Amino acid sequence: MEQPSDSVTSGALARDEAKRQSLRRMKRVSAAFLLGAAAVFLLARWAESEGWPAWVGYVRAAAEAGMIGGLADWFAVTALFRHPLGIRIPHTAIIPNKKDVLGNSLGDFVGTNFLSEPVVRDKLQRLDVSRRTGEWLTADGNAERVTSELASVVRGAVTVLRDEDVQAVLEQAVVRRVVDREWGPPLGKLLEQVLLDGAHYRFVDLMCDRAYEWVRTNHATVMRVVSERAPSWSPRFVDAMLADKVYGEVLTFAWAVKTDVNHPMRLALDRFAGEFAQDLQKDPETMARADAVKQQLVEHPEVQKLIGSAWATAKDMLLTAAEDPSSELRTRVREGLGTLGERLQADTELARKVDGWVESTAAYVVRHYSREITTIITDTVERWDAEETSRKVELQVGRDLQFIRINGTVVGALAGLVIYTVAELLFG
Repeated sequence: MEQPSDSVTSGALARDEAKRQSLRRMKRVSAAFLLGAAAVFLLARWAESEGWPAWVGYVRAAAEAGMIGGLADWFAVTALFRHPLGIRIPHTAIIPNKKDVLGNSLGDFVGTNFLSEPVVRDKLQRLDVSRRTGEWLTADGNAERVTSELASVVRGAVTVLRDEDVQAVLEQAVVRRVVDREWGPPLGKLLEQVLLDGAHYRFVDLMCDRAYEWVRTNHATVMRVVSERAPSWSPRFVDAMLADKVYGEVLTFAWAVKTDVNHPMRLALDRFAGEFAQDLQKDPETMARADAVKQQLVEHPEVQKLIGSAWATAKDMLLTAAEDPSSELRTRVREGLGTLGERLQADTELARKVDGWVESTAAYVVRHYSREITTIITDTVERWDAEETSRKVELQVGRDLQFIRINGTVVGALAGLVIYTVAELLFG
């Protein structure tokens, strides 16, 4: 992780050094123009004193005005960043002295012109966010890229969370809520709905089938139970005949219950279940017993152990799924993102809703937090050192400002030439 950071830092340093060298070159060029104008002025002034022709006056006037214009613009450009020649002239070194004011003005400018609700809404409407997002998601590799980033977020979040904190939240949010709510009425309604839908018939059929199978395959057990219950004075052959008779009756009963859906035993079971469902909802004693069972269940050591290990199990599952690119979780997320991208392009109604959500969210953020956002600018500028701020700004715009000095020299020379020419024409 350090290499990319070092690469970015070295790249920024290289760019700053290139700007610094370019600024030095432009300063030398602008200084050369000023020195050139001064040299021409001195030569022209000497030529005039030696009696050279009248055209030398034009050259001298142009050079003099160019020198003055270059000096004036040098003063103006320099005064932005420092005191010219180190002399503390009022209203110079503007950026170091006014950096906080400039920061506040920049923050206000950004807040007014970029973070206003109408501007943000207009920009988002023209961006067509949903369509572009859909196209991007369906492009090769982008869904996988988003999935990978989401997996990194999940890994980071799961790793940062402390197990004991999550455990406490689970107990408060889940266990306590379960304990605080009555179990009787909800269970009664659920059982009542199951009975109305007839969903319990398969369970009853299964119980009857298993009961019949057990009786059929446990002849010896039935015989032994009957024999053990028989009086000690009863002959064994009588016990055997009685046990065999009991076994036959039990087997016949089990078969009847198994095959007859309208058997009294089944109907009695339905009536019992219906009455029990009503008691769970309305009978205080039954409801109290249901809550007592709930309390016993929650306080059972095995249940407590299960609750305690729930987060650890879920954490391991999340980390494993997030690490494995072929896991079911990442596969489903990747496929879901691809499907979402296709729908955003094809489903106009969905695209319109998404655009509306994005606009509303951005507008809400701008409406309520624009001041906090622009504070980033003002606070950052306020923390900067005054001299360092001046150097940073000069590094970014100083090269272009040197053209002001060059233009001042050239334009000043031309203006001086025009003024001198007009004066000669009028008064020469």
